[in-house]
Amino acid sequence: MDTIYGLVPAMILLALVSVAIFFWASRSGQYDDMEGPAHRILNDDDDPLLPDAHAKPEQRRSK
Repeated sequence: MDTIYGLVPAMILLALVSVAIFFWASRSGQYDDMEGPAHRILNDDDDPLLPDAHAKPEQRRSK
């Protein structure tokens, strides 16, 4: 029982220190994505430049 009286405050203190370190890291920019925009430009999400890419299936077969 004496061990619990020492461990409970120690765990609360450890949790508070962990939360403080997390908020310090997030405010100082440690989690900013510096490489994401540079890599995102390489992923082309546009449709292909074919003229019938947006045509309906019936119109594609008639050509």
